[in-house]
Amino acid sequence: MEKYAILFPGQGSQSVGMLNAFEVDYAPVLSDVFKRASKTLNEDLWEIVSQDCRGLLDQTQYTQPALLAASYVLWCIWQKTAKTKPSFLAGHSLGEYTALVCAEALSFEDAIALVNLRGRLMQEAVPEGVGAMAAIVGLSDEAVVNLCKQIAAKAGIVSAANYNAIGQVVISGYHEAVLLAVEEAKIQGAKIAKVLPVSVPSHCALMKPAAEALGDALERIALHAPRYPIIHNATVDMVEHPDDIRQRLVEQLYQPVRWVETVQRLVAEGVSLALECGPGNVLTGLNKRINTDLKSIALKDPNNLKQETQS
Repeated sequence: MEKYAILFPGQGSQSVGMLNAFEVDYAPVLSDVFKRASKTLNEDLWEIVSQDCRGLLDQTQYTQPALLAASYVLWCIWQKTAKTKPSFLAGHSLGEYTALVCAEALSFEDAIALVNLRGRLMQEAVPEGVGAMAAIVGLSDEAVVNLCKQIAAKAGIVSAANYNAIGQVVISGYHEAVLLAVEEAKIQGAKIAKVLPVSVPSHCALMKPAAEALGDALERIALHAPRYPIIHNATVDMVEHPDDIRQRLVEQLYQPVRWVETVQRLVAEGVSLALECGPGNVLTGLNKRINTDLKSIALKDPNNLKQETQS
């Protein structure tokens, strides 16, 4: 039997109306999940996702629960109709929380509250305008790491934040240091080196205060051994003990997302199909740049979801 993995996206996959295609056929699932999320947040999360009249969807404390809920809806639909079970789960950054919910290691309500807190802590850790992130394409990982060390020595924290694909690294740190790193990357021959439109410098040492506060919150949350193996972002390993899971989630906030290694680990474990369970296709695109032999399909299209559940 073919081994497959289900993968959950992080921030950047959100868009207003991102679940509209599922409203007609899957209204009860949508209603149930978003009522539970809205009750936890004391906010109408479905209004934010479907209409966003108040412009909240791109505020990280709402983006994170919105994406978690949207991905969980697709998982619930998948679970009701799929004939087989995945061999592994994994998530990119925020998506790791979705994976834990779907593996029944973390309750949905606790996860919604946690990622809402996570978003607020991340925003509070670094005042807007102090930090930045940038994408660098066309340099080796080693070259990016070295140029970040070079810039950090004179301008402060800047480091690799996301190893997203072969030759595609996102860096994060102080705004001035990131700008200098972008210019140095261009000098070194990067095909693309550009600052990203984000307000929080994720997955770098500037997030350590947020990670510490998140760790305190995690101590008060019930965690269980996951029903499915989950490959974790910061360590590319699989753990079962609740204390180890807590540690992975704390580390994840200030350590880089090792997505290339995650995909390579899945392939090494015999996975031949990756299903992106979320409202976008970011991971599907990244996976194709990492390993062309790994078939990747985004379930954001109801037709894809129906087709894959029947196979």
